[in-house]
Amino acid sequence: MDERAALSFLGDRLSHAGDDAAVVDGQVLTTDMLHETTDFPAGTTRYTAGWRSVGASLSDVAAMGAEATAAVAVYAAPEFSEADLGEFVAGASDVCEAVGAEYVGGDLDESREFTAATTALGRTDDPVRRSGASPGERVCVTGTLGRTGAALRLFERDATGDGGAEPEAVERANDLFRFEPRVEAGRAVAPHATAMMDSSDGLARSLHQLAEASDCGFAVDADALPVDESVREVADDETERRELSVFFGEDFELVFTVPERDLAAVRESSPTPISVVGEVTESGVEMDGEPLADRGYTHGGE
Repeated sequence: MDERAALSFLGDRLSHAGDDAAVVDGQVLTTDMLHETTDFPAGTTRYTAGWRSVGASLSDVAAMGAEATAAVAVYAAPEFSEADLGEFVAGASDVCEAVGAEYVGGDLDESREFTAATTALGRTDDPVRRSGASPGERVCVTGTLGRTGAALRLFERDATGDGGAEPEAVERANDLFRFEPRVEAGRAVAPHATAMMDSSDGLARSLHQLAEASDCGFAVDADALPVDESVREVADDETERRELSVFFGEDFELVFTVPERDLAAVRESSPTPISVVGEVTESGVEMDGEPLADRGYTHGGE
């Protein structure tokens, strides 16, 4: 089983599965696990790891259109040091503070590799699911796409560059890795959004997941995609730029649908820039009139 098959298997057996987070009596709950070998490339600081780990769970709260309230984390490593622990907690606390939540602790464990397991809590009485999109509506994204892909290229530049280590590249990569969970934007668009999720698996896969949940399709315009400027810094050609911004994933932006009549209200209320990238159709997921591959980030490989 790959990750998607496992999720499908569990979704058939768990009534609250299927969205970015579970909602029980107005309480939003989600959990994530990140590993050094698959999620934290060489050069990732413990501060960035704390921010990114907790931020991933807070992004799931944002995708439900919920208020974020608190987060906890399990910190597992071969050994503990005051410096690493302090930096991790500082990053976790700062990302919570950035979205109006509180980091309230967690647990420690020994492990052969550095691993962080995080849980975030939120609150909403009217969650936005993945299943409400209808043909004729517009599909939108918050912020920009490709930051994480660009960060990975910069981390790789430090590891393999002919000139040895590039401290500026590592610093820039860590900065790109510390995304801001779109909690405030999620709450702003929630009254208008008909379907929503975050782009942790990449824009292409997110569109396919929304299409499956809503029994619809999407027609996307490549020229309308808000590609982050960092992608142009690291990608040599348009093919690589498309790979980093459409398929790479882990950007944690919101992908959502809204009726056209609500676009002005959504843009006015959101603290984060909103881009209209296409429209909802009856079936099929296309970009510029061609089928868009159902491909993106998957834990444990394809």
